[in-house]
Amino acid sequence: MMRRHAAFRTPEEFRDYLARETPRHVYYSSAYYRYPDHPTMPGKEWLGADVIFDLDADHLRGAGQLDYAGQLALVRRRVRDLLDDFLFRDFGIDPAKTSLVFSGGRGYHVHIQDDAFAILTSPERRELVDYIMGSGFDARSVISSERPGAPAAEDDVEAPSRRSPSPSFARLPEPDAPGWSGRTSRAVLAMLERLEREGPAAATQELVDAGLTPKRARHLAKLLVEDGLGRKIHDSHSLDVRLRDLPPEFLDVVVARAALAVQGETDAPVTTDIHRLIRLPGSLHGGTGFRVLPIAIDRLEEFDPFTVALPPAADGETTVVRTTADVHYPFPPKPVDAHAGAELELADPVALFLVLRGEAELPLSTG
Repeated sequence: MMRRHAAFRTPEEFRDYLARETPRHVYYSSAYYRYPDHPTMPGKEWLGADVIFDLDADHLRGAGQLDYAGQLALVRRRVRDLLDDFLFRDFGIDPAKTSLVFSGGRGYHVHIQDDAFAILTSPERRELVDYIMGSGFDARSVISSERPGAPAAEDDVEAPSRRSPSPSFARLPEPDAPGWSGRTSRAVLAMLERLEREGPAAATQELVDAGLTPKRARHLAKLLVEDGLGRKIHDSHSLDVRLRDLPPEFLDVVVARAALAVQGETDAPVTTDIHRLIRLPGSLHGGTGFRVLPIAIDRLEEFDPFTVALPPAADGETTVVRTTADVHYPFPPKPVDAHAGAELELADPVALFLVLRGEAELPLSTG
């Protein structure tokens, strides 16, 4: 049962409540109220709310094929993209007003504690999410065409009817351009480099997976990889090629697929909710036993939940559990690796982790 509308005047009062009630999950409100313990929402008088971005394996492309440890590693990489590419670079959010928390489950929470953002309404927060997710963005729109060497209008002394039209060239934005223009350009260049590195066969298969027929995929892969068009584009950091030499599939597949790869990912309802309850840092996640841990942003890459997120174990305290599923987890100093039905004697926090995840059970007592 969820107990809501609770407020505490002192830290001691709060700690006494937790010790007395021992809840399985602990949340706090990301919103600020004049009267937080009022039993009705209107009576609380909303003053503002932190903006929170929630990245969880449930919402990430490609996470379904990974095990739990792989999902955590993938989410960590996506968090770095969200922070550096969107929040700090595009939105100009001050890192000093940004905090990062491991959720204790399968993701991370990014908290923006800035008065300029706290007053944003739910529709305004939705705009942030839409921008990050690239909603409504057509990657092909960043491609421009130009006629190199064409004279400016004031210098045009020759009648247009007497000139031979110069060929149109397609051009990518500069890779360091702001926003989605530069992001798309960087993604296209990275994709071209990867296709060349993997070779024609792998490039063909990726293009087939993207929706091209095998015949068109082989043709485009040949142009990009074997004929060097991809290398030319990559080395010039532009689409400085004639439009007639650029197959339409390049814009429809390569550019669009590259942009999709760098779309941000976040749980939209969490960000748009101006009354959101979020896990309390320092508490335990009731589905894993991991601690909900604040993380220094510059230490994100070295953060390993399996090493630091378990609660401290009493010296020598162990518990015997029987696994109900195959388990593979990289807990130090020795990974837990066993088939279903195995009996394992584990440190209490590790045993608790398996039991809470439903992958082990306590043997029946003989007493």
